Amino acid sequence: MITKATVIAVIKDIAARIDKDWQYLTELDQVIGDGDHGINMHRGFTAVLQKLPEDRDIGAILKSVGMTLVSTVGGAAGPLYGTAFMKMGVKLAGKEEITREELLEAFDEAVAGIKQRGHAVRGEKTILDALEPALDVLKAGGSWDEAVKAAEDGIEYTKTIIATKGRASYLGERSIGHQDPGATSVTLMLKACADAAK
Repeated sequence: MITKATVIAVIKDIAARIDKDWQYLTELDQVIGDGDHGINMHRGFTAVLQKLPEDRDIGAILKSVGMTLVSTVGGAAGPLYGTAFMKMGVKLAGKEEITREELLEAFDEAVAGIKQRGHAVRGEKTILDALEPALDVLKAGGSWDEAVKAAEDGIEYTKTIIATKGRASYLGERSIGHQDPGATSVTLMLKACADAAK
């Protein structure tokens, strides 16, 4: 079982990873986006830590993370990540601990939320190109380390395709050769999950 304490620890680890790598994320975004992905994610997760309701259930905690991200993160990342965490929160409402299966069902809700909010599908140089392959591995019974590897392969894949969503889409073929910042930041989150699973 995955406990509430583990969920809280993962959120704190994500915040620490964003704090460490926000400048790198911003550099990636300066090449093909608005140049603010890392700055925005850092602001968002700094606020998440300040507002984290550790005395609430898992669903309420995730919903709080999502609402905080929506209200503090600019650009596309705020609504997308915010929606993902809120959808997970709704799915896991009232839970003090969850099974792997329940977590994967919540991840499904997160992916559906990202697709709906971003009008995006896999193969468009977005978060989904790292997140969906990782989720496929987990659903097939793979380990978290294998899921992270799939996400990292997804990052590499984003270098080979033209962006068709967001500011990066304005570059057309010039977006080829550059990795997607969102696919990179979601992989940081998956690495936090993998470390917790160990």
